[in-house]
Amino acid sequence: MHRSDTLVVVDRSARRRNLIIAAVAAVVILIAAFVMFGMGKDDGANQQAAAAGPGGKPGGQIPSVTVVVPGRTEVARVVTASGSLAARRDEPVGVAGEGGRVSRVYVDAGSWVRQGQVLASLDRSVQSQEAAQLAAQIQVARADAALAQNELERSQALVGRGFVSKADLDRKRAARDAASARVRVAQASLGASQARIGRLDVRAPSSGLILSRSVEVGQIVSAGAGGLFRLARGGEMEMRASLSQQDMVSVRTGMAASVTPIGLGRSFAGTIWQVSPVIDPTSRQGEVRISIPYDPSIRPGGFAEAKIASGSTTAPLLPQSAVLSDEKGSYVFVVNRENKVERRAIKVGAIDNEGVTVVEGLTGQEAIVVSAGAFLNPGQKVAPRRQAAR
Repeated sequence: MHRSDTLVVVDRSARRRNLIIAAVAAVVILIAAFVMFGMGKDDGANQQAAAAGPGGKPGGQIPSVTVVVPGRTEVARVVTASGSLAARRDEPVGVAGEGGRVSRVYVDAGSWVRQGQVLASLDRSVQSQEAAQLAAQIQVARADAALAQNELERSQALVGRGFVSKADLDRKRAARDAASARVRVAQASLGASQARIGRLDVRAPSSGLILSRSVEVGQIVSAGAGGLFRLARGGEMEMRASLSQQDMVSVRTGMAASVTPIGLGRSFAGTIWQVSPVIDPTSRQGEVRISIPYDPSIRPGGFAEAKIASGSTTAPLLPQSAVLSDEKGSYVFVVNRENKVERRAIKVGAIDNEGVTVVEGLTGQEAIVVSAGAFLNPGQKVAPRRQAAR
């Protein structure tokens, strides 16, 4: 080698190290870029979700709802009540006499009977023998009375001849009168015995429908045993409706009512025949009795609902789609001045083809959401679109 020559030394290990460092740096850069891109996407999604409204719509898309200002309309006032069905006159029928063993039962529950009809008979073998004895005593008393009368007549024929004194004649007359009195006593005793025998027949006090029977052949009954039968006089039924103190003010006897037994699916026309003069101090409710005609599907003890037409009133009238209900009761959604939804509890009155009458909770000047209320939440902002009221 000469001094003018240049020696070039290549370090292969340093070159490999630089390549490794460059590769690692590239990987780190790619990972950092991927993480930053993912976080940016999540932040964008979170911002978009945060911008969405309560209904899940983007904050820029406020839901549009149809509202109505119902005002107040004159509608028929209908009082709704519930209560139990019963016989208008429920008459217990029991034993009128001293009682005994039941020998026959002639009717069953569900039978129609007429007044005085025999429902059951009690054994009367002993009473019949007593009656026969009293009848024989009458015959004895009549024979004694006939003999006394004959003796009196003979004495009257002989008194003029002097064979019989006036004193003897008076005694004969007294004997005749006593014998006649004994006849009447025996007749009265026989009549009482026959009356007691007649009371061994359990008879219907009036015409009507037998509701229940609680006696069987062979049963020993007495006057204090309670009712053997229950009778609905004339088959007349009624509903005993419970009304609040406020509703009691608006009803009176003679008003028409519609009674619907639970589960029956049809109504019966009735009339209020009695309004309770007192209010229960515990429940603050009164009882109204509504008479309804007999029908085989009306069973005493069942439950029913009644609608009583009690004049007219002015109240907000809403479409049925505007009224919602849950476990807390009936309610509507009201749009306030800030176009936000508010829940308002209401009390519903009559419901018919015209709509739902609101008796409490609204003044009629509120903007009520007509439909889609089930998809709204209290406090949610909406774009109201007003609809003309009926």
